[in-house]
Amino acid sequence: MELNKNKFSLAAAATMGVVYVVCAVFVWLWPDFALKLFGWLVHLVNVDKFAGDVAITATGFVVGLVQILVYAYVGAYVFAWLHNRFMKTV
Repeated sequence: MELNKNKFSLAAAATMGVVYVVCAVFVWLWPDFALKLFGWLVHLVNVDKFAGDVAITATGFVVGLVQILVYAYVGAYVFAWLHNRFMKTV
């Protein structure tokens, strides 16, 4: 089955955009707990030493959202392209 590269990429980007917004809201509401979760994720005991103060700004939110949308779209597009290419060789 061949993937529609554009539709697949848009779905992946939209999914990552939703995850990013949920994560940003979580960090905004509970910054200390979010920092603790991040520390567990990257296996650091004293993540606050490396991360500093956790703060959500409007500019940071928008720039981060645009980045995650672009990265997810490009990554999913490459994935779909490779998938379609490999399906032709089987």
